[in-house]
Amino acid sequence: MTIERTRRRFTPEFKKDAVALITEQGYTVAKAARAVDVSENNLRRWKKELAQEAAGERLNADERAELARLRREVKELRMEKEILKKASAFFAKEMK
Repeated sequence: MTIERTRRRFTPEFKKDAVALITEQGYTVAKAARAVDVSENNLRRWKKELAQEAAGERLNADERAELARLRREVKELRMEKEILKKASAFFAKEMK
């Protein structure tokens, strides 16, 4: 018999607050992890990700959302362009 475990989800604000315990309040990673009830590995990863975002090496959530929106828009525009190309070829053929 297996027990299904649900994966906990953490908000970006929670992650920032947890990392702030280390960076601003001087907690050790182990002590901060126990205080917020997460694994040390998660806390280290969150710290690394936030540092990369601050350095501009990684996209933040707003930038990722904008990138996804722009990619959808480009895909739609390419489809419209193909339709217009086919329509213009059809009408050019009909004009002859």
